[in-house]
Amino acid sequence: MKLWLNGALMDAAAARIDPADRGLLLGDGLFETMAAHAGAVPELARHYQRLCAGAALLRLAVPVGRDELARAARALLEANHLNSAALRLTLTRGPGPRGLLPPADGTPTLLLTAAPLPPNSGPARLVTSTIRRDETSPLCRVKSLNYLPSVLARLEAVERGADDAVMLNLAGRVAETSAATLFVKLAGNWLTPPVADGALPGVCRAALLEAGRVREAALTPEALARAEAICLGNALSLRGVAALDGQPLAAPDARP
Repeated sequence: MKLWLNGALMDAAAARIDPADRGLLLGDGLFETMAAHAGAVPELARHYQRLCAGAALLRLAVPVGRDELARAARALLEANHLNSAALRLTLTRGPGPRGLLPPADGTPTLLLTAAPLPPNSGPARLVTSTIRRDETSPLCRVKSLNYLPSVLARLEAVERGADDAVMLNLAGRVAETSAATLFVKLAGNWLTPPVADGALPGVCRAALLEAGRVREAALTPEALARAEAICLGNALSLRGVAALDGQPLAAPDARP
């Protein structure tokens, strides 16, 4: 496979990340997962806006403009003979000295990779995780490389025979799953947890809110247990939910 690294297309085997890169050593960076269709990324503007907002929070420079990123995505898709794909953009602060403080004149690392879109896996089985999402942290609002809470939640889900895990926040309200926005149908209305409760401001979420197909509402585990339907959404897909904590849902294929 070909990848795009710091402005150049190259074979994956030839790519080199500096061993002193802060993304590797400290998780100092951001990522975006984007769906490409017909050789382009339809939601690139939303992804780029979120990338820039996260970078501003981390005081991290974004070394490419939106148009350059669009050209890089097209070139990468063509080089890998992919028309539709899952693209992963990883931005780190780049190499630096030991310690927490970054260099004053650092050079960011920007990596773009492509892979075939994952197949439709059918309705998901969810469990409620014991891992909490810290809604008071500014990092829960950005796609940070610090993803260990979600990794632990997903491992817990698999160990309990499920596909994904619902994560509650520190106050006990519903936030999201390990890697998706939650959409919950209650009394005929599709609802999604607010960002203030720890929900990542996802691209799919933003599009559905803008279209008026869902609205924000604080959700408790008790409300989730009464749901008529639940759907998981991220940049790559919308996936229905078949069961929550072992209880089947009546509409496993429902979508907002």
